Amino acid sequence: MRYSFILFFVVSFLSSQAQHTTTLFEQSGGTQTPIYFQIINWWQKLDAASSIVSMQAMDTTDSGFPLHLILVSDDKDFNIASVKAKNKSMLFINNGIHPGEPDGIDASMLLVRDMVEGKYKLPNNVVLAIIPVYNIGGCLNRSKNYRVDQNGPAAFGFRGNAENLDLNRDFIKCDSKNALAFTHIFHLLDPDIQIDNHVSNGADYQHIITLLSSQRNKLGGILGEYLNKTMEPAIYNMMKAKGYDLVPYVNHFGDNTPDVGWAEFWDSPRYSSGYAALWNTFAFMPETHMLKPYKQRVEAILALMKSFIEFTAANSAAITQLRQEAKQKMIIQTQFPLHWKVDSTQPSQIVFKGYEADKRRSSVSGLQVLYYDRNKPFTKAIPFYNEYKADVFIDKPKAYIIPQGWWKVIDRLKANKVIMTPLAHDTTINVEWYKIEDYKAAPRPFEGHHFNTNVITSTHTDTIHFRKGDYYIPLNQTANRFLVETLEPTADDSYFTWNFFDAILGQKEYFSDYVFEETAANFLQSHPAIKAALEEKKKMDTAFANNAEAQLDFIFRHSPYMEPDYLRYPVFRAK
Repeated sequence: MRYSFILFFVVSFLSSQAQHTTTLFEQSGGTQTPIYFQIINWWQKLDAASSIVSMQAMDTTDSGFPLHLILVSDDKDFNIASVKAKNKSMLFINNGIHPGEPDGIDASMLLVRDMVEGKYKLPNNVVLAIIPVYNIGGCLNRSKNYRVDQNGPAAFGFRGNAENLDLNRDFIKCDSKNALAFTHIFHLLDPDIQIDNHVSNGADYQHIITLLSSQRNKLGGILGEYLNKTMEPAIYNMMKAKGYDLVPYVNHFGDNTPDVGWAEFWDSPRYSSGYAALWNTFAFMPETHMLKPYKQRVEAILALMKSFIEFTAANSAAITQLRQEAKQKMIIQTQFPLHWKVDSTQPSQIVFKGYEADKRRSSVSGLQVLYYDRNKPFTKAIPFYNEYKADVFIDKPKAYIIPQGWWKVIDRLKANKVIMTPLAHDTTINVEWYKIEDYKAAPRPFEGHHFNTNVITSTHTDTIHFRKGDYYIPLNQTANRFLVETLEPTADDSYFTWNFFDAILGQKEYFSDYVFEETAANFLQSHPAIKAALEEKKKMDTAFANNAEAQLDFIFRHSPYMEPDYLRYPVFRAK
């Protein structure tokens, strides 16, 4: 009787544990994904059941709920400083940035559950850091009707967050509390490798999963070389051994078909992989294919994460050394690229498994429309344009100086752990500054902003008076590249591009014609060069010659009465 009771107790305990760790994905046969509260509850139970898992509530998100961070450590050490001191590699996995793409959410649960149950061992030189759900607001906004083209699961979350922002465009501008929380976690971890799990739209093809890597030329130097020559080939081979024909992210949309090849996706810093590259982190966005069954997609993400774990474990020392070298070079680097173009003369060749594309008459419009014929699969080598060349460079200054009034930008720099010092006293400094000569403002908003593009600047040197509390930012730190790409106004994702500095584009001081008339006349008498320029412009421009107000405005703009801050970019370069 006693042994029967013990056996009953053990069976009951194991059954209870199985209920705690079995996921909804498994219970549903791979057709469902859990709601937000089920996800968090599941992780809390796994944390309570296992000493190798630690779940932490981090900063609050736009949804009102905290962003959670899961740490998985074979030796039960969850202190980041201690982990770094042991030279362990940090592999950071982000899930649910678009909750309608929940594959990584379920795959991460399966991955860590198998580690806890001893079915898959986490190597002792790797620590996993996982955000179970990044876009909590989008996960709470659940429906079966979103992503109409996607093949499962039965219901899932929405692309926008609680503020209806696409978080995968927010890593530089940090409009969301989610992005600020992510920034805190990213710099806490300083990850060696970052994986941000997604599901792809676009063309139809045979591949279950594709991989978007941080563009190697832009990542640059020894890291870009290692990514291209060592890491990517190894990951592709490991996935092949697991039964997956991995190809680069299929960067084709609309009526274009991928059989003619495509250019590698340009991941500027607004995206997770582009942002991570600024900090010398190897970064990837896996993209399972929307038309494949949900179960297949989750299994493919799981296989890819295991491949990254295995590669990281085998190459931990090399990865650590390369990143340390890259950080040191970043500190002393004197010139940075600001703009890139794809080099169409140097394509690689990849083996692509697609479906023949054709046109047929639409039953909706009666017109010819594109379709992919799954009865006509093909395998062939196609060109992949993955060589980018920088065509604009900038010499770094000794330091940037930002007046304290531009606190929105300053707060974002502080969030990124930029080393910056408030001036202790009012100080006069000889600096370079840019005048915004021209730009093109986007006619429609995008993610709460509009783009300022095609920016043309002129460079000037002057002695500027700065106040106590204005910020001096030396460029002798690992944040150098981040600073250059956010503070140089012509950079793709600079804070000027995202219109944080638009206030300088509007003139604040004006004049009254009937009052300024006499002042202008007196000014011309004492400034013959300006008078000569005015007369020359009148000769060349008949409309100007017949417009009294335009002539007064010309004088005003060439006088000391014109406000100095109009079109003067307020980030100064100390020489």
